[in-house]
Amino acid sequence: MNLATPSQRRRFLASSFLLTCFLLAGSPAARSQSQEPPPVSPPASAQSTISVKTELVLLPVSVTDPKGNVVLGLTQQNFRVYEDGRQQEISLFQQGDTPVTVGLIVDHSRSMGPKLDEVAAAVAAFARSSNPNDEMFVVDFNDGVSVELMDGKPFTHDPKELEKAIGAVRARGRTALYDAIAEGIIHLHLGHSERKALIIVSDGGDNASIQKFSQLLAQARQSQVVIYSIGLITEDGDANPNVLRHLAKATGGIAYFPDAKNTVANVSTQIARDLREQYTLGFVPEKADKPNAFRKIEVKAEAPGHAKIKVRTRSGYSASEEKSPQAANGVK
Repeated sequence: MNLATPSQRRRFLASSFLLTCFLLAGSPAARSQSQEPPPVSPPASAQSTISVKTELVLLPVSVTDPKGNVVLGLTQQNFRVYEDGRQQEISLFQQGDTPVTVGLIVDHSRSMGPKLDEVAAAVAAFARSSNPNDEMFVVDFNDGVSVELMDGKPFTHDPKELEKAIGAVRARGRTALYDAIAEGIIHLHLGHSERKALIIVSDGGDNASIQKFSQLLAQARQSQVVIYSIGLITEDGDANPNVLRHLAKATGGIAYFPDAKNTVANVSTQIARDLREQYTLGFVPEKADKPNAFRKIEVKAEAPGHAKIKVRTRSGYSASEEKSPQAANGVK
């Protein structure tokens, strides 16, 4: 598994190139030509091509008409992206069904016990409705947090394995929701897909986490994850649906609250369809003057034949400071 970032790979290639030049310079052929005039250095504009650039900011974008129908078939020319009010050049455009790494964050606190069988069935329905190449995993939580390994694997697409993972922990105790979401964000980085999403199944309450909500929100904005919520609100517990709404809105997802007409299984299928019908836009941001500062994002679109459309994406992201490979590995 290759976990190197693009910037690390570019540094490695540059170092390899310099080492090769050094070895060639010491060869007999190189010494026999030592009296030759030195080659002319390339202009500064050519040299700048090996500079390290910040990674892409990826934006999942959903476009719908006034009736809520998805608008498909748009091209890159139909979109404009703004960061803090300044238009950005779109350097990546994808449409259609591309693989996603998806984490299912499932509440196993005492109040969720009666609903877990329904949740397991809904997760299986989600897997059957999604891209066969999606990578999925389950995070179970109550007082503690457990990332379930399905037959020793970090990811799966097998509905039966996902159902089994949800049943691995019985419902009891309190709710460490924030810690579970943070753990899910960490596990997402082990996936191979550029697109990453979390689906939270909970009532939004938290009474056991070490992580604070402000810390969690900053982590989500830096990771560029899209968060969907399935709010199962019960009378027994410390429900907080606004937490679920806030996380979804901030990251470009949707918060659902199933009822008798719109079941958990129906909602999970809607989420799978939303992921498969999104556009993905990417741009290279300017260098961050203030690391971790929040940058506001706005995406506008024009759809021929549609007078009014609605565009949904993340509200912004936090620009993190790029670290050296040594710093990333904890070397000071």
